[in-house]
Amino acid sequence: MLVHDTVGTTRSQKEIDQIRQSLQARYDELTGEYDQAVLQSQVLRLVEVGDTAGDDQADSGTKTAERDTAQSLLRTILDRRAQYEHALGRLEEGTYGWCEGCSAAIPVERLEIFPSATTCVTCKQTRERRAA
Repeated sequence: MLVHDTVGTTRSQKEIDQIRQSLQARYDELTGEYDQAVLQSQVLRLVEVGDTAGDDQADSGTKTAERDTAQSLLRTILDRRAQYEHALGRLEEGTYGWCEGCSAAIPVERLEIFPSATTCVTCKQTRERRAA
């Protein structure tokens, strides 16, 4: 497996192992966060089911907003976890650290801030402008 740094040299196995460990640790953290959020969501539903007597529109609206927030949190965590899973796959393939858009090296500084980055800043900005 060849994983290159931003100047085109091959990373050592030790560096690859450190990157893998870091990515896996964050993936595991997100899995724990997801499991906890699922439990909280289930508790919220149980409370909601058992406590609907006498609810007015404001109570119903609050419960709906809480349920929507919980679902949004679950989706966000799953999204982030999928990004780290993708980064781990790219590391195994030897493509981690290279832009999926233009094949240029992603700066180390960007990867330090956003380890699951798949694009360089230029491609990311272009993608965001097109989406706007």
